[in-house]
Amino acid sequence: MFSAPRPGPGRGWLLRLVIAFAFAQGAVSMARPAVSYRALALGADEGTVGVIAGVYALLPLFAAVPLGRRTDHGRCAPLLPVGVVLISGGCALSGTVSSLPAMAAWSGVMGLGHLCFVIGAQSIVARQSAPAEQDRNFGHFTIGASLGQLVGPIAAGALISGESGALVRTSALALLVSAAVCAVALTSLWRIEHRRTPGACSGSGLGAGPAAGKPTAKADARVPVTTILGARGVPAGIFISMAVLSSTDILTAYLPVVGEHRGIAPATVGLLLSLRAAATIACRLVMPPMLRLLGRTALLTTSCLLAGLLCAGLVLPVPVPVLAVLLAALGFCLGVGQPLSMTTVVRAAPVEARSTALALRLTGNRLGQAAAPAAAGLVAGAAGAAAPFALLGALLLAAAGLGLRGGGAGRTSVQPEPTPVPPTPGPVRERGAPRADAP
Repeated sequence: MFSAPRPGPGRGWLLRLVIAFAFAQGAVSMARPAVSYRALALGADEGTVGVIAGVYALLPLFAAVPLGRRTDHGRCAPLLPVGVVLISGGCALSGTVSSLPAMAAWSGVMGLGHLCFVIGAQSIVARQSAPAEQDRNFGHFTIGASLGQLVGPIAAGALISGESGALVRTSALALLVSAAVCAVALTSLWRIEHRRTPGACSGSGLGAGPAAGKPTAKADARVPVTTILGARGVPAGIFISMAVLSSTDILTAYLPVVGEHRGIAPATVGLLLSLRAAATIACRLVMPPMLRLLGRTALLTTSCLLAGLLCAGLVLPVPVPVLAVLLAALGFCLGVGQPLSMTTVVRAAPVEARSTALALRLTGNRLGQAAAPAAAGLVAGAAGAAAPFALLGALLLAAAGLGLRGGGAGRTSVQPEPTPVPPTPGPVRERGAPRADAP
């Protein structure tokens, strides 16, 4: 059995990780709508925009589990700068090419970089957080993503202009700026991962007992993916995460398309997306009291249910102020799913395969990001630009049902330390009797 993981002195590592994640996610959140606008300016229709958005998740779909396996028994921190370099390169090259297939390919590189960063960062949080701190630390970690999602669309909207045929040039500028923003994340990637447990990043914690750092047969053995997926709570956590992230992703990719159809300016679309992100930050700041009040299962189920209804409401051609209210409420509800699904998966998975379990969660995310935009493109082409939001509503309602059944299953997977058993006393010999080992 292992002792409870303890973070190093202070929580500076978490603050630096949040800052780096905010810059990396801000760059991605700035680049995603810019890619959509640039694709539209180059002649893409709604279906093509959906395909390009789906390619963003295609490479990560195949890379997540191998990266998770590597991270389970290796260091996490090297993945962070690799992710930053790939995101910056994907953003910059998406802004310089002028063909739609090339844009799709570099969008996939951007997605691979985001995957590398997130696997490394989530594994560090799982490893360096005590069980009682996981909900809080994962919530604070995802605030970095929300900060990026708050600032990124505003910056993209301020740079992108559709007037006088300038959309091709201004969307390219936004992509180049997003590459520079992501590069700033490198300045915060120092002393994030503690080195007390060499070669172990499975989430089992720092100083995992007297044998920490010593390879064992159990640690070296790979837990089968079927075993991880069979743990109660893991499938529910993966599906909830996929539904919530797909909703955020399609909102980011398709709100610009809806804005073009309804005559909403790119700057206003950026403000609407940032309002959604601000509401998500507010949700994560007040998550601890909500958890104490409702519990993990009820909070997951209620948030997914309300988010599904709000997504369906976005189909209606409502005025911009009403759209802003709907997006703010939706952002608050969507703020619950990501951090709690991380905790659910980490607690439900086998200890020696927690990074792989998180990678499987990210695989589900990328599967949703690949399939949902493509499906959304088909729905948009057949039923209108706002129709994909109805698809999201159905997906979130299904997530609410799964959350009710298994969302809190991981709660009991962290087992208490066993009570030490006193040694059995030796045989009592009579006074004066010779010892058995006497010569």
